[in-house]
Amino acid sequence: MSVRPFGDRAFLIELEQRIDPAIIDGARAIADAWEQQGLGEAIPAYASIVVAFDPGRTSWTDAAAAATALAAAPPKATGPVAGRLIEVPTVYDGPDLADTAARSGLSPDELVALHGAREYRAFFLGFMPGLAYCGMLDPRIDAPRLAAPRERVPAGSVAIANGQTIVYPVDSPGGWRLIGRTDLATFDPTRDPPALIRAGDRLRFVRR
Repeated sequence: MSVRPFGDRAFLIELEQRIDPAIIDGARAIADAWEQQGLGEAIPAYASIVVAFDPGRTSWTDAAAAATALAAAPPKATGPVAGRLIEVPTVYDGPDLADTAARSGLSPDELVALHGAREYRAFFLGFMPGLAYCGMLDPRIDAPRLAAPRERVPAGSVAIANGQTIVYPVDSPGGWRLIGRTDLATFDPTRDPPALIRAGDRLRFVRR
């Protein structure tokens, strides 16, 4: 692991740089340990954690020492958070479905069957409000990101890339491969909480 400054009131702790559920669990364990010490908020991702502190309560030196100690002797991960099961009703008619199936050596129906055959764990939320990165895809699905991102992807688009799947929560640019769409609102600023999916939740895509 490595520890380096991340602005003037946070540190970035980096783990082994790959997407692996065990590493994600380790990042979550470090984040929980930081917050349990009362040092401030911690934000875990795939293989890194931003640990923040309040300079008015904790000195830079003490925060750096605490971050270094966690990196040197990380707490044992207890496994994924037991989240809710969320069914995502999906119409599989995305503009990238046929091409993605072909590059995977599959028919569109075979790709759809593989995509809907497993539950996906929401690893963390990022990039935009309500967007949950969920994995892992069946390894038979070959879906790198598009070479050129689209300028606009409609909210509710179901997409895949690099072993993961997402639902776009709002209209936005995006480079993931669009295989379908859902009417399920994964982000609504008038709702409490606005984001439907939380880290640790499980998603199942149900064909409509």
